[in-house]
Amino acid sequence: MHIVFVHRHGPGQFVHLARRLIADGWTATLICETLDRPVPGLRVLRYQASHHQAGGAGGRPSVPYIEAGRKVADILHRLSLAGRKPDMVMGHIGWGGMMFVKDALPDVPAIGFCEYYFQPQGGDAGFAPSDETTLQQRQIMRLRNAIQLSTLEQLDAGISPTAWQRSRYPAEYQSKIIVQHEGIDTTRARPDAMAGFRLSDGRYLSAGDPVVTFAARDLEPYRGFPQFMEAAAQVARNNPDATFVVAGGDGVSYGRAPSRGETWRARLLQETGLPPDRIHFLGQIPHKDLLSLFQVSAAHVYLTYPFVLSWSFLEAMACEAPVIASKTAPVQEVVRDGVNGRLVDFWDTGAIAAEVCSALQAPADRQAMRRAARRTVVSRYELSGCVLRLQALLTKLSSRSAQPHTAHGPIRTGPIKTGSATSRHTPGPHWSRV
Repeated sequence: MHIVFVHRHGPGQFVHLARRLIADGWTATLICETLDRPVPGLRVLRYQASHHQAGGAGGRPSVPYIEAGRKVADILHRLSLAGRKPDMVMGHIGWGGMMFVKDALPDVPAIGFCEYYFQPQGGDAGFAPSDETTLQQRQIMRLRNAIQLSTLEQLDAGISPTAWQRSRYPAEYQSKIIVQHEGIDTTRARPDAMAGFRLSDGRYLSAGDPVVTFAARDLEPYRGFPQFMEAAAQVARNNPDATFVVAGGDGVSYGRAPSRGETWRARLLQETGLPPDRIHFLGQIPHKDLLSLFQVSAAHVYLTYPFVLSWSFLEAMACEAPVIASKTAPVQEVVRDGVNGRLVDFWDTGAIAAEVCSALQAPADRQAMRRAARRTVVSRYELSGCVLRLQALLTKLSSRSAQPHTAHGPIRTGPIKTGSATSRHTPGPHWSRV
């Protein structure tokens, strides 16, 4: 079998599946704009990024996405002419790359990764009390969705990592979308009582130390960084031994940058008055170091707008870090308050601080929740099971494509169901979940 993956910054969500298929003897090709990580045996074909800017003031979000779709279709057409026609195509539908796949290869099964459908209510837009969704923002959302809907209409199947993400799509398309997470490697993300983490100043943190952790791709409002900093300042006043460790960059993955060219980190250090010597900013760190940080955490704070759920949050749960998370829709699909974690109002910094203090003062009281958190991830998001279900879907679609054709084209049947996984949300313009 020859499968082609399509992803703007690939392989992205397809990395584990690609590795598994290649190990099983499949031929795998990635069509992308940029490569986020190499995979042995994965052939990479790049297309050039559009010079047009998507979104922004006066931006035309549909233009670069349509151009990306044309470039991907051209590559697929040339593969077919060269005798390397794929048996199926699987790709992210958010940036237009899958838009013309069926025009280039009408008889080849196409599966779309359906990550996030933009709406003016109930999700990230308008979540902050001070935010007002403008007419221009609504127009941009509709144009982005138009690309997705045009793609989704022609796909053989779609995949969403969580039920909440699927629920964002129009009801008439949801039966076409299967809920299946891409998987968390729980053999690597696991508890370790002997774990340690060394800070840049030489201090060594061990499991059992009063370590409060926070992690995001970038430190910004979408992931609740301002609320974390305000809560941390409160915790610091009542817990002189607490150490705050933050992993994440100073860029902007979602939303807007702060004014005057400053970073959210610099602004919030100044606004909250949190002593700089009490908090350690690590920047973006290697994945193995992030897991070590989770293993020594005495309280891991995860806050998010109603948006895509971070891989790192599930990894923290798999490491049995005591999680304190926002009571927002993506999180509530995973966490039951008091069972496998604690849920707090996203905007209530006092409640966040109180939960952190409680975790630091009585760590033994959270042991049952920590173990339950790992069981949740192992039972619903464990990597090998998720990849096997995805592979079963591909095999089923491949067998259907071999059915006889009628005068009106291939015989189509209803949506495909793979297993019982109905669990689990990278992001606005960038679509990568951390």
